[in-house]
Amino acid sequence: MRVLGFLVLALCSLAAWALNDGEKDCEMCLTNQFAKCSGSECKCTLKLDQDVTQPVDCKKLTPKCWMMKNEMYRKKNNIGTRRKPTEHAMLDNDGIYDPDCENDGKFHAKQCNGTDTCWCVNTAGVRRTDKGDKNIQCSELVHTFWFQVQLRHKPMDKAIDEDKLKDAIKKMFSGYMVDSGYIEKVEYFEDDRYIIVDLKQNLTVSSPTDLATATYYLEKDIKGKSLFSNTYNRSVQDDGMPYDGTKLTFEQAYVYYIDSKNPEFSMKGMTPGIIAVVVVVCLAVVAGLIVLFFARRKAAKSHIYQKAEGRELDEIQKQQLTT
Repeated sequence: MRVLGFLVLALCSLAAWALNDGEKDCEMCLTNQFAKCSGSECKCTLKLDQDVTQPVDCKKLTPKCWMMKNEMYRKKNNIGTRRKPTEHAMLDNDGIYDPDCENDGKFHAKQCNGTDTCWCVNTAGVRRTDKGDKNIQCSELVHTFWFQVQLRHKPMDKAIDEDKLKDAIKKMFSGYMVDSGYIEKVEYFEDDRYIIVDLKQNLTVSSPTDLATATYYLEKDIKGKSLFSNTYNRSVQDDGMPYDGTKLTFEQAYVYYIDSKNPEFSMKGMTPGIIAVVVVVCLAVVAGLIVLFFARRKAAKSHIYQKAEGRELDEIQKQQLTT
């Protein structure tokens, strides 16, 4: 009996050692530092909620919706240590929320962030309507087909060569698995140190990642909060993007989203700044109409025009209002 007990204990110890050893030998998920890889087959999963894990493919970038959900899970559970950001890191204004995701990682058209307040989003997960209650109707997930990335770099000791810059930008996006066929235009504004990259969906190009996810990963890298593991050979490191034998470091990064359908914001949902612009435009139109009225009146008195058509002023007003 003692021998049998010893054998059972030895087998259990061996099984436990093999299991632990198998987990220890699993490599990190290169494209997602928050994924955990374990088991004899080293399958990698991402924590989306307390009792929800999502299998991920570490040969691809993890969809933006899952990454946002994982970030909210870590925030709510105080997982991860805070560190002082790098000197060029910026405040994260990504508008993070806890999204509802489809089984394939796409965003649900309707998002509520776990509350009774809901809104509609595009395929990039960006809000495109006013916020309402749970009865708000989001009939479709509107497609975001155009991404405009605006990057502002720090001053350089030498002038920027635009051709070399464009090549560096293409190499940078290849690190985020974006085919160069998606890059429609790269513009450089020397005075402001701005680089503007237009990325558009192209049905003739096959890419292993979607543009919403790629630009999300890029933003995180520039802000010093990379989603990649430390061993992933990404283009944008803490000290900048490789360019002509040196590094181009960014101090600002913005991503603008253009959908296949216009957003549905009401005047009530506009910010004071936007409302102010609308008021200024309206005042300018009114002022223009007043000037036009007195100019025509003066012209009529001096007999420059014999007679104005009754509909002419109406048409001019319509044109000015539409512009």
